[in-house]
Amino acid sequence: MGESVTDGTLANFLKKPGDRVEADEPIAQIETDKVTIDVASPEAGVIEKLIASEGDTVTPGTKVAIISKSAQPAETHVAPSEEATSKGSSPPKVEEKSRVEEKAPKVEPPKMQAPKPTAPLKTSPSEPQLPPKERERRVPMPRLRKRIANRLKDSQNTFAMLSTFNEVDMTNLMKLRSDYKDEFVTKHGVKLGLMSCFVKAAVSALQNQPIVNAVIDGDDIIYRDYVDVSVAVGTSKGLVVPVIRDADTMNFADIEKGINNLAKKANEGALSIDDMAGGTFTISNGGVYGSLLSTPIINPPQSSILGMHSIVQRPVVVNGDILARPMMFLALTYDHRLIDGREAVFFLRRIKDVVEDPRRLLLDI
Repeated sequence: MGESVTDGTLANFLKKPGDRVEADEPIAQIETDKVTIDVASPEAGVIEKLIASEGDTVTPGTKVAIISKSAQPAETHVAPSEEATSKGSSPPKVEEKSRVEEKAPKVEPPKMQAPKPTAPLKTSPSEPQLPPKERERRVPMPRLRKRIANRLKDSQNTFAMLSTFNEVDMTNLMKLRSDYKDEFVTKHGVKLGLMSCFVKAAVSALQNQPIVNAVIDGDDIIYRDYVDVSVAVGTSKGLVVPVIRDADTMNFADIEKGINNLAKKANEGALSIDDMAGGTFTISNGGVYGSLLSTPIINPPQSSILGMHSIVQRPVVVNGDILARPMMFLALTYDHRLIDGREAVFFLRRIKDVVEDPRRLLLDI
C-alpha cells in the first residue's frame, strides 16, 4: 500500500473464489484516507479463498486472499458444504499451500497489529440518539468522508482563520480565451480554461507575497522558494486535492494538461499517494457549481487557500459609465497567525491586477 499508508479499508473484491487471475492483475481495492489502491495478484493462478471481508480495516502485511496454481477453477469456485467436502477432491498438500500463501497479497491481521483508528465524529450532547424513522436510513460513513471531516475540524481548531475578499472584472481574460482558444487547442491538444490563468496569477501573487506561500512549523517559519498548487476536485466519493508541482516553472499549456490529467485520475479513482502529497497553496473553484461567494477552509498544513466563484453579469462603473461586466468574487482564507491582513489584501490585489490585464504576466510587471 505504500510506505506512507498505515492502514486502509477493504472496499471491494474485484475477483471471487474460482476466478482465474494473471500476475499483477488487480483482485481487490483498498480505500485509504486519500486514494483507492489496487491490490494486485503476485502470480497467475486461481482464487482459492478470500480471507478478509469487504469493510475490514487492513494494514500492510495482512493476507486478503489465497491464490492456487491449480488450473481447474471449478473445484475452488465456492467454499464447499459439509456434504460436498466428503465427496470432493482432497485438499491441497500442506507444502504447496504454504508456498502459495507466502506469495499471496498480505497485510498483517488486524488482531495482531491494530491500526490507529480514525477519530470518531463527536455528536452534540444536547442531541439524543433517537431510533431511526421509517423514511430514514443509517449507513456507515465512507473512510474518505471521515478523513475530510476530521481534517476540516482540525483545520478550524489549529488555524486562526480569516478571510478577505475582492472582485475581478473577467472581461479581458474571457476575451483572450475566446480569441485564442482554437489556436491553443490546435497547438497544445488541450482546451484553454480559466483555472490555468488563475494558477499563473496565483504564482505571481505568491512570488510577490512569499509569506502567503510559507508555513508555521513549531517556533519556525518555513519559506518555500517553489510553488506546488493544490487544485480541489470534486468526485462522487468526496473532495480530493491533487497537486500541480512546480507550477512556477510551467506555462499555460503545461498547467492545463496537468489539471486535466489529475481531474481524470480523480474521477476514475486512480490518484496515487504521490499525486496528493505536498502542496504549498490551494485553489478551489466553487463557481463551477454556481457558488456566488464563500469562505473556503485552509487545507492543512498549508497557510492559505484561494476561492474562485461564479461569473455573473453585474453593473459596474467604468470611466464614469455604468456597464454590465462579467464579475467574479474572490476569497482568500489565511492563517492570521502568520499572514497579516496587509499581505492578504496585497495578494488579492495582485490576482485582480493580473486577471484584469493578462499582459502583465507576459511582461512580468
